[in-house]
Amino acid sequence: MSLVKSLLRRHFVDTRPIHIPDYRRLLAGQAVAFVGFQLTAVAVSAEVFALTGSSLWVGMLGPVALVPLIVFGLWGGAIADAVDRRKLLLTASLISWSATLVLLANAFTFQNVWVILAAVGVQSTGFAISSPTRNAIIPRLVSTELVPAANTLNFLFSSISSVLGPLLGGFILAGGGYGWAYLIDAVLFTASLYAAIRLPRLEPLGEVTAPGLGAVAGGLRYIMATPVVLMSFVVDIIAMSFAMPRALYPEMTALRFGGSGIAYGWLSAAIALGAVVGGVFSGWVGRVRRQGLALTAVIAVWGVTVAVAGLAQALWLMVLLLAFSGFADLVSAVWRQTILQTYAPDAMRGRLQGVFFVVVAGGPRLGDLRAGTTASTFGLVPAWVGGGLLCAVTVVVVGLAVPSFRRYQVRS
Repeated sequence: MSLVKSLLRRHFVDTRPIHIPDYRRLLAGQAVAFVGFQLTAVAVSAEVFALTGSSLWVGMLGPVALVPLIVFGLWGGAIADAVDRRKLLLTASLISWSATLVLLANAFTFQNVWVILAAVGVQSTGFAISSPTRNAIIPRLVSTELVPAANTLNFLFSSISSVLGPLLGGFILAGGGYGWAYLIDAVLFTASLYAAIRLPRLEPLGEVTAPGLGAVAGGLRYIMATPVVLMSFVVDIIAMSFAMPRALYPEMTALRFGGSGIAYGWLSAAIALGAVVGGVFSGWVGRVRRQGLALTAVIAVWGVTVAVAGLAQALWLMVLLLAFSGFADLVSAVWRQTILQTYAPDAMRGRLQGVFFVVVAGGPRLGDLRAGTTASTFGLVPAWVGGGLLCAVTVVVVGLAVPSFRRYQVRS
């Protein structure tokens, strides 16, 4: 029995943070709401492609979301260091919820692509504030020892939601039900609101910096002065902006799989499916010490597997390859998040999480724009495969070129 327990601790996900009630509610609320968020993301891309017939228009969802992600991600992180994080999380969540209601009304009335773009911008504003705030809350709810485990659970449950949302979306969209997708999202989002309401007061600790440009600049100076932290952002930008293929899913589905909603759902869920497997078998992640080299390696794997997936003709093989890249992405995300949360003092965590959010959420939007633009110019397969290969080559060159990152070892 002791041998079995030892194997479970070494190879399977650490669940100890779940025993902390406030963290458990936050995790559950986020997981449930994220199913709806992913369902809406799938529906929005499919609806825009249906209205315009263009991957370029689908790719334009990226920059529309990116601008508020950058502005309010950075500013929201600064605010999170200066106010009660519980109130801020609740306010930002309500902003995102209102955007979903607009998408719902538009789907059942005008089906106007400009309304969709505007709603995506508003949704990104709320998401840009709530996400860094939620991540900055975690070290206040769990001990430092449990931060890596809490991060892994966050990514694991978000990945499970990212599988369920697109698969559910595939079935719903097979019947043309964009409005029903947004309605389900609006209902599921109430779980996140409930979790925010039940949190304790989370007033700032230590010296409070006014949430203005000075505070944002202070966070950026900290990052620029810490090469390992800076590189953790750089390698993720390379991964997402060069290799993320999601803006190409509608066109790939139309050309290779007869426009099947089920196939579209599987493509949209594949990366997250691999992240779920990675999260379940994540016991080894915390024991890797040469995390600079490891991050470079797993992101190169991500790029190569995405590229090969673009050449696969069978749906099952494409899903399998994308899932393998999702496994690599989950491992990368856990290491990068843990570096930030354990390096920074509480007074800086909101700002660093704001930058982290801008990179994590903004990178794929840049990837959407890159993918849509190159597909319109060079074709679907060159855009997909070329982006993955460019990612793999670039991350190896950049990752190995910075000595402190190449030699970085996790602190004991």
